Amino acid sequence: MDKMRETIGVRKERAILVAAILQHPKDNDDLKELTALAESAGAIVVDRFQQKIHKINPPLYIGKGKVEQLAQRVKRFNADLIIFDNDLLPRQIRELEAIIPAKVIDRSELILDIFATGAKTAQAKLQVELAQLEYTYPRLARMWSHLDSVAGAGGATTAGAVGGIGTRGPGEQQLETDRRLVNKRITDLKRELEDIDKRRVREIDSRKGAFQICLVGYTNVGKSTLLNALTDADAYVEDRLFATLDTRTRKWQLEGGSEVLLSDTVGFIRNLPHQLVEAFKATLEEAITADLLLHVVDVSNPDAGKQIESVNKVLADIGCGEKQILLVLNKIDVVSGINTMETLQTLYPDAIAVSAKTGYGLKHLLEAVIDKYHGGVITVKVTTSQANGKIQSFMHAYTTILNEKYTTNNVIIKAQLGQNQLVNLKRLKPEKLEILTGAKLSSRD
Repeated sequence: MDKMRETIGVRKERAILVAAILQHPKDNDDLKELTALAESAGAIVVDRFQQKIHKINPPLYIGKGKVEQLAQRVKRFNADLIIFDNDLLPRQIRELEAIIPAKVIDRSELILDIFATGAKTAQAKLQVELAQLEYTYPRLARMWSHLDSVAGAGGATTAGAVGGIGTRGPGEQQLETDRRLVNKRITDLKRELEDIDKRRVREIDSRKGAFQICLVGYTNVGKSTLLNALTDADAYVEDRLFATLDTRTRKWQLEGGSEVLLSDTVGFIRNLPHQLVEAFKATLEEAITADLLLHVVDVSNPDAGKQIESVNKVLADIGCGEKQILLVLNKIDVVSGINTMETLQTLYPDAIAVSAKTGYGLKHLLEAVIDKYHGGVITVKVTTSQANGKIQSFMHAYTTILNEKYTTNNVIIKAQLGQNQLVNLKRLKPEKLEILTGAKLSSRD
């Protein structure tokens, strides 16, 4: 049994997927998402097993008879891994493994493993390691014999290689030693991340003069592909859950010479482990400070409606529930006939249908973004010192210049800009700011 719990990884293991359904079966996704998660982690799915339950069985989560059936299936399919689409308590995993001759992990542990293999930057690696340690801390009694095997991004192994999860500890003395070491490592990680967070906050603060747009959405809906299509960002793209864990920010040129900042973020998922939400809050800071969110949806996925609800829940959890949001229905090039897209367009009439892959609908999206960016156009006259380069740079980057006049010491600029940009202009504290009209931009401007 000890060999079964040497690592958190599920790569190349033969897995049986298990779901205990507390709701009506129609609310279940037939393990499609858990299958995709398992395959993203590198497991080979050999069987699927579901049970409708009225309440959780405290010792085993599911009924003992079903557990014994699982044990038989493990032998029949030569499986070495059981993945539950539920979150299990440490004692439940212990009791399950006493009956089933295979390693047992739950949904959160699987997602943590995927994040660990996908982390590329130093910040992402630290965030994943912190999430893993906070998840595994209550499970220390049966997980490893030495913290060296749980080094993660900060130790002797590769990022996220949290080894030894589930291995029964050699004794209480070792357990207490490990707990102290884990607590110290968690404290060190939080300190390192705080330093990174401070730098990120300063970086985000430096963008306050710019209109910031953030791509959010369920994992694998095409956010990175859309970022590439709109900005030539050359961001990494792969048809895999959580292929992108790091935030990318690129300049996006709108019509009329205006320039905004467009950021991509980590994808969301149903029942995202709260340890990851907490660890990645700094990465999600881009969404928190954005002026506009582009919520990207994969309309080729029959569960798109549920995915929208999951994303909205995470956005509310991180304080973005009241943000200005534009729904973007992506991947329309791979749908046909009566499908999810028609339903979503009925429910969300203001949504924009696009194909980031082919470019279809991107002009319509651009027009919708420009409308949100302007929020009504006004004409202003700004008087500022010729030495004030910040205001002059802002006016040239984010307004349409109508007239520019230089005096002995000052420069007087008459320009049109979006109502939403007025607050950013005021932050720069020009010597004199006059609001002349609320006239709309003409097409020739």
